[in-house]
Amino acid sequence: MERGKMAEAESLETAAEHERILREIESTDTACIGPTLRSVYDGEEHGRFMEKLETRIRNHDREIEKMCNFHYQGFVDSITELLKVRGEAQKLKNQVTDTNRKLQHEGKELVIAMEELKQCRLQQRNISATVDKLMLCLPVLEMYSKLRDQMKTKRHYPALKTLEHLEHTYLPQVSHYRFCKVMVDNIPKLREEIKDVSMSDLKDFLESIRKHSDKIGETAMKQAQQQRNLDNIVLQQPRIGSKRKSKKDVYTIFDTELESTSPKSEQDSGILDVEDEEDDEEVPGAQDLVDFSPVYRCLHIYSVLGARETFENYYRKQRRKQARLVLQPPSNMHETLDGYRKYFNQIVGFFVVEDHILHTTQGLVNRAYIDELWEMALSKTIAALRTHSSYCSDPNLVLDLKNLIVLFADTLQVYGFPVNQLFDMLLEIRDQYSETLLKKWAGIFRNILDSDNYSPIPVTSEEMYKKVVGQFPFQDTELEKQPFPKKFPFSEFVPKVYNQIKEFIYACLKFSEDLHLSSTEVDDMIRKSTNLLLTRTLSNSLQNVIKRKNIGLTELVQIIINTTHLEKSCKYLEEFITNITNVLPETVHTTKLYGTTTFKVRGPYALFLPRCILV
Repeated sequence: MERGKMAEAESLETAAEHERILREIESTDTACIGPTLRSVYDGEEHGRFMEKLETRIRNHDREIEKMCNFHYQGFVDSITELLKVRGEAQKLKNQVTDTNRKLQHEGKELVIAMEELKQCRLQQRNISATVDKLMLCLPVLEMYSKLRDQMKTKRHYPALKTLEHLEHTYLPQVSHYRFCKVMVDNIPKLREEIKDVSMSDLKDFLESIRKHSDKIGETAMKQAQQQRNLDNIVLQQPRIGSKRKSKKDVYTIFDTELESTSPKSEQDSGILDVEDEEDDEEVPGAQDLVDFSPVYRCLHIYSVLGARETFENYYRKQRRKQARLVLQPPSNMHETLDGYRKYFNQIVGFFVVEDHILHTTQGLVNRAYIDELWEMALSKTIAALRTHSSYCSDPNLVLDLKNLIVLFADTLQVYGFPVNQLFDMLLEIRDQYSETLLKKWAGIFRNILDSDNYSPIPVTSEEMYKKVVGQFPFQDTELEKQPFPKKFPFSEFVPKVYNQIKEFIYACLKFSEDLHLSSTEVDDMIRKSTNLLLTRTLSNSLQNVIKRKNIGLTELVQIIINTTHLEKSCKYLEEFITNITNVLPETVHTTKLYGTTTFKVRGPYALFLPRCILV
């Protein structure tokens, strides 16, 4: 009896173990199933395990069969749709076959017509060759006459082409005539004459470009500003279309200039006469102001004459000289924003021209040459800006200068020039801007403190009470319950100072726009500047008031009360900064406003006790 119970217990234990192994096999990756199977064969009941395994497999087979039966109808529907598609495909195939057969049939007539045309052309060519042999000398004389006319009207590029045709096409056919030998001897002189005159045109072009660089740069910067405004609009609503030409499209405008044969285009100095039209909807492209045909003609002429390298060296040398002149800032540039704007316009105009030459000529300038000029321009521009911006004491001028530098950088970046150093320099100017703001707000605080009566603010109506509370975050349930008239514990300079601090924060935020800074960096900059405003500027202003000889104990007490309320308002200022920068105060790298807590060390608290003793 006991043995039967033991056998039954062992059988149950074995069944449970087999069930565990089956679950492990179903849930374990096949690559790790070896140890599991080994445990089956280590026991003596592997036969019973195989039976359980077969049973489990049949169960899974039945589930698979059920699932297949469930999805069978969808498979049948798919096959039905496929058969319908096959029928339509056969119809399409038949239509294509019929169309091809008709095309082949109709094309036979066309082939016959082409053969007839070919024969006609052959006959026409034979007739033309016969006429050319009969009148061989006449075209040579006409071509030479045309050459002289083109030289008189200063159409040098067409004259060079005519000269090439005359020398290589017409003269060899009649070289045995005496007048042709005279023409051949005169050709080198004509080439030198064309070469000298085309170089004169190039010099006029370079001089015009130098004088009008500011106009070209102004147009390019207007175009960049227009694109920036358009991008801002696009961020707010879907873009339907734009008429603005891409840089590549603008370059294609000048591809046809090489074939121009009009006297007017031959004598053009290089700058098209384009007036400012403020009513135009679109600012013209910067390259639209320039006629580059003198450069193209001169380059082509020198290339044909085998002196391309001489032309390239001359052009690059002259442009380097012009670059040094453009990069030399005027001595009074720091006095007005127009001085900076004209300086930037000239630089942008110079590099817009060079960028266009780079993309529309084959090797007149290369990328290494452009990069060299840009590195020199970048270093000289940054040095000039550092020097002249240091004289700026007006924060509005510094802010306008920053916006102008950003537009300057964005414009050049459109043309592929690296401008990261300009944005790095703007971070330096940001510190100077902060200092100018602190000086400006020092005067504002001084005027507020001088005009304050250092008495609690009286209010006689609910409207006046709400006005004060709207200007300064103050909550006092006891004061709210009191009947009118009543007084706030602080004087008028508290809400005025609080609002000026917010204005200071807005001013700091304006400088950070378009600098490609993260929200955290903007938040950190604003908080640091605000801390300086509180701990240095406002604190010094309060100390200067306290040090006055005519200030009494009542005023001192009121200043301490005011300072206490300003100190409590720092948390609202932190919330204000958080709302405009979207950086939570819990962020690890966020600077905290510790501002007016230093008033207790440096402010009226530090001077209050000595004054009391004197009293």
